[in-house]
Amino acid sequence: MDGIGKGGKGAKDLLDVEEVASFLDVGPVTIYRWCREGRLPCLKIGRSWRIRREALEEFLRQSERPTTTVGQLSTFLTVPDNLIAIAQNLDMLHVLDAAFFLVGEARGGTLVKFYGGQGISEKELRTDFMRKGVDVGRLEGEGRFRFSAEKDPLDGRKDLLQKLVEEQAEEGRTVWVSFDWSKSVDLDTALEQQAALSEVIDTSQLVVKTAVLESAIESWAPATLRRAQATHAGTVWLSEAGLMMSRLVPVSFDRGLA
Repeated sequence: MDGIGKGGKGAKDLLDVEEVASFLDVGPVTIYRWCREGRLPCLKIGRSWRIRREALEEFLRQSERPTTTVGQLSTFLTVPDNLIAIAQNLDMLHVLDAAFFLVGEARGGTLVKFYGGQGISEKELRTDFMRKGVDVGRLEGEGRFRFSAEKDPLDGRKDLLQKLVEEQAEEGRTVWVSFDWSKSVDLDTALEQQAALSEVIDTSQLVVKTAVLESAIESWAPATLRRAQATHAGTVWLSEAGLMMSRLVPVSFDRGLA
């Protein structure tokens, strides 16, 4: 990253908005917008915004990645992983689902789609996945794809995940799971459940994506959305404007600071 002081003792770990804007050849307003959207992680120090060099480098690496949804997810997803996926509409939610499963298939995983609360049947999901390139029939024949209907999305997910992981451990496979949050889910209850799921995900060969429609979170305050994002390791947001992906960055505090 020539031009912003990389290398040597004089290298800056924290860059200001003007430096980043100049380097990327965009206006400062664009940098502020990317920060607000979570696309470019920033820190607020006093009244000023700062961007860590590592965050800018990761932002640039993402910009160089493949432009297809599958390609971008492939370079973003890790094992284990725990994502919240926000989609502008139901079709885009299904695009994310299909791309997620195509990445999981390519990595040799077992794929599981839990459904319920969105008013769509298994038959309709199967047809839509096939149309989007997921060979559900072949994968089912190989024991690598299954559908599971949920009567109550807020009850029993932790036990189901634990059972799936134990089943697939003997095969040496990762498990790729797609959940949906029902429109009627109480946020506090859902976040409490998500915290319980994280206990399983963090210690397993498990990749979980929990999807929600943009319309279901329109009434959330910014602080509420941040709470939801903070219970997941990463956020994926698909809209007509494109695909945005960001990671939760753990904060470490220097004990010497007040």
